[in-house]
Amino acid sequence: MRCRTMPGSRKQGMVMHNFQFHNPTRICFGRGEIATIADQIPQTARVLVLYGGGSIRQNGVYEQLQQALANHQWQAMPGVSPNPQYEQLMQAVELVRREQLDFVLAVGGGSVIDGGKFVAAAACYEGSDPWDLLAKGEPVLSALPLGCVLTLPATGSESNPVSVISRGKAKLSFRSPKVQPRFAVLDPSVTFSLPPRQIGNGVVDAFVHVLEQYLTYPVGGDVQDRLAEGLLMVLRDNGPRALKEPDNYEVRANIMWAASLALNGLIGRGVPQDWSCHAIGHQLTALYGLDHAQSLAVVLPSLLREMADAKQDKLCQLARRVWGNAREDRALQVEEAILRIDNFFRQMGVATRLTDYGLHEGCIAAVCSNLKRFGLTALGEHKDIDPERVARILQQAL
Repeated sequence: MRCRTMPGSRKQGMVMHNFQFHNPTRICFGRGEIATIADQIPQTARVLVLYGGGSIRQNGVYEQLQQALANHQWQAMPGVSPNPQYEQLMQAVELVRREQLDFVLAVGGGSVIDGGKFVAAAACYEGSDPWDLLAKGEPVLSALPLGCVLTLPATGSESNPVSVISRGKAKLSFRSPKVQPRFAVLDPSVTFSLPPRQIGNGVVDAFVHVLEQYLTYPVGGDVQDRLAEGLLMVLRDNGPRALKEPDNYEVRANIMWAASLALNGLIGRGVPQDWSCHAIGHQLTALYGLDHAQSLAVVLPSLLREMADAKQDKLCQLARRVWGNAREDRALQVEEAILRIDNFFRQMGVATRLTDYGLHEGCIAAVCSNLKRFGLTALGEHKDIDPERVARILQQAL
C-alpha cells in the first residue's frame, strides 16, 4: 500500500463549507414511548401501519401499537422485506388509494421505514410510474405524513429524508424533505430480541455511515470530527457488548441513539462526504443478495487501501483519536486504522471478504456493469473512483 501526503492536500478546502441544517423529526426516546404515538397522529387520520416479517407480534410491539391506536382508524400491511421491493410497496400504495388512508406509520428497521417513505410519496405521485422518483429523479411534489417506530437501529432512516428501494437488479435512492418522518419512536427495550446477525449488521451499518462522512479530507470541521469520533467510539465499545449482553438496556440505548445520530444530517453538514462504499455495496446487494451491512464490510477496507493517499490525513486522525495509535510513521497509522476497522466488523460477526459469501472474480465485472448502467462512474469525495478503480477495489476484497 502506498501512502504519502498528496501535494496540496493539507491546504485543500481547509475552511468548513457553508451549510444549512434543519431536522424536524421529533424523537420520542425510551421505554414505553410507543404509547406517545396516540398524541403524534391526528385523531382524524386514517392510518396505514406498515411492518415487516412479523417479529413485532412476538416482541410486544404490535400489542403496544394496538393500545396506542385504539382511538384511531387504521389498517395494517405486513411483509415488507429487507431491501424493500418496488412491486411489494406498490400493493401498499394501492391499499392507501383504495381505502383513502392519509397517514403512514412504518414500524420496523430501515427497510420498513424506507418503504414507508416511498409509499408516502408514491401515493401522491401524479405521474404514470412512481419508480421515476428513483430512476429519473422526479421531484416529490407532495407526500402523505409519515411517522415511525424503530425496532432495529442501523440506517438512521427514522430521522432523515432518504429512501433506498429495490426493483429487480436495481437498488436506487431518492431524497425529499417531504418524506422526512414527523416523529420517530426509539425504545431500546424492543431490540432485546434481535438475533445476533441483525445486531452485528446494524452496528456495522451505523459505523460505516459515520465513516462515509468522516474519512474524506480535513476542512477544519472540528465539531463534526469530534462528534463523528465520539459516535465511532460508542459503537466500537457497545457493539460487542450488545452481542454478549442482549438484555442490557444501557448498551442498546447507546447503540440506538448513536445509529440515529450517525445519519440525521448533523455530522455531515459543512464537510465533504464520500458514499462510494454504499454505491458499490448496493450493487452487491442488488445482484447477489448480500445484506446491506455485509456489502459495506466487504467493500470498505479494500476501498480505503485503494484511496489511502487521498484519505491519509483523516485515516491518521482516526488511528490516533479512535484507536489510540501514537506511531510516528503515517503509513503504519493508516494501515492500522484499516486493520482495526476490518477487525471490528469481524468482531461484530460480519465477514469482510467476497469469498466469505461465495462470490469470486466473476462478480467484479457485473458490479462495474451495474454502476455504469446507473451512471455511477465518478464516485467519492473527489469523484475519482471510476469503474476501473472499483474493479481493483473488489479484486483486493476477494
